[in-house]
Order: sequence, then structure tokens, then C-alpha cells
Amino acid sequence: QVQLVESAGGMVQPGGSLTLSCAHIGSIFDMYIMGWYRQAPGKQREMVATLRGGGRREYDDSVKGRFTISRDNHMKTVSLQMNNIKPEDTAVYYCYGKQNDVDYWGQGTQVTVSS
Repeated sequence: QVQLVESAGGMVQPGGSLTLSCAHIGSIFDMYIMGWYRQAPGKQREMVATLRGGGRREYDDSVKGRFTISRDNHMKTVSLQMNNIKPEDTAVYYCYGKQNDVDYWGQGTQVTVSS
């Protein structure tokens, strides 16, 4: 059974940094795409950053220059380095993966930005 297991989020002060990690377990096949989405209260889930097997990265405009997505060589783990975090980054963050045209989601982890 394919699972995406996320590290814990947490509370961080504005301007601070936090790294989220996600491990892909339960399959011998690599994920073609891995990434992160987030959902703030009362809003729709939105893409934060994605990374394809060929190395192409995409970021939402709101996080460009502040967040960096990276992965291990076998697309088994993907990380999101978040710097200069802002209050509007508060949300539940979901790890995402696509393998053989099937979408997979992690359970979600809360990130709260507050002073």
C-alpha cells in the first residue's frame, strides 16, 4: 500500500524557518511528481511547490524566493524548506505524489505562523 508520510509541522514566528519532509513508502516505483499543497481555513487547497522526476520545479507565486523544494535521487523523499515565513503561510500542508496516473496524499500537517 502506497503511503506518503509527512513530518510534523509546528508553530513558527513570522520571519522564521521550517522544513517539512515527506517519505514515500510502500512501493518499489518512484513517484513521477512529488510536491506540497496547502489549505488554509475557509480556502481551497492550493499548490505550493512541485518537483518532477526530470528536475522541473514549480512554485506558487506567493512562495517564490522563500520556499525551496528538494528530493532525494530516487523520489522517495521530498522536502520543503520554508524561509521568511509569513502569517499567510498558516495552513495544513499536504504532501502530494503522482505515480502511474494515480494521485496520492499525505494526512496533512499543521503549520501555524504566529508571534
